[in-house]
Amino acid sequence: MLDFISTHEPEIRLAAFAGMLALMAALEALLPRRLTGVTRLHRWVTNLSLAAAGTLLLRLAVPLLATGVAIEAERRGFGLFHQLEVPYALAFLLSFLALDLLIYGQHVLFHKSRFLWRLHRVHHADSHMDATTGIRFHPLEILISMGIKMGAVALLGAPAAAVILFEVVLNATSLFNHSNLRIGERADRFIRLFIVTPDMHRVHHSVHRDEHDMNYGFSLSLWDRLFGTWRESPRDGHIAMRLGLADYPAPLPDGLGWSLINPFSASIRAEESKRRERMT
Repeated sequence: MLDFISTHEPEIRLAAFAGMLALMAALEALLPRRLTGVTRLHRWVTNLSLAAAGTLLLRLAVPLLATGVAIEAERRGFGLFHQLEVPYALAFLLSFLALDLLIYGQHVLFHKSRFLWRLHRVHHADSHMDATTGIRFHPLEILISMGIKMGAVALLGAPAAAVILFEVVLNATSLFNHSNLRIGERADRFIRLFIVTPDMHRVHHSVHRDEHDMNYGFSLSLWDRLFGTWRESPRDGHIAMRLGLADYPAPLPDGLGWSLINPFSASIRAEESKRRERMT
């Protein structure tokens, strides 16, 4: 089993990602939540290119990845669950929950830290949301996130199967909850009892600071409820609300080059200084 996961992990993740992206793109075309009049081509090229750059950086910098760390933990017996000889099924469940909580906490950290926010703001710079927004992250944010995840997997001794399932679910739910998909109100209320829905996460992409510092969850919705970061709906309504960054006029110059240099630009730092002044 370990050898199969180790050998086929990239293919498993790629197949799941491609299938979910194709599904969400089709559903968005059939049941759009917001009619923006914006063509997908430019945004999709930018968002997919950022994802590809992040994947390439990971494969070059840390080819072991979180799954590789989990495989080594199983082979060598290190990590909390292996040391305590926790039953496999329980270790599997606890690993999945712990990793999802970790992503929630990491997301909060990326909003609160000035440096990490400069990286994460590339994700929020998308002024029109669809499924590809869920993979729009600066390559350095992807690298830092993987480093945090690898450390957690090593400490826990998480089963490799749980790690790869978590990665697949995380990618799938990110595509889903960033999508421009219309879901009936009753269905949305039920689904968000368990997982993050597009209407729930769209609040997080509001230009209003008090809204984009809420609804941090990516997969499970319980963490926002548990830690008091839950917001039911945006004050301006889902149709009229403005998405993106309040510090910049719409539409943003959000091409690939702009996105890559965004965190390090002098003008960006000046805008960030003005932003902090307005907050004080």
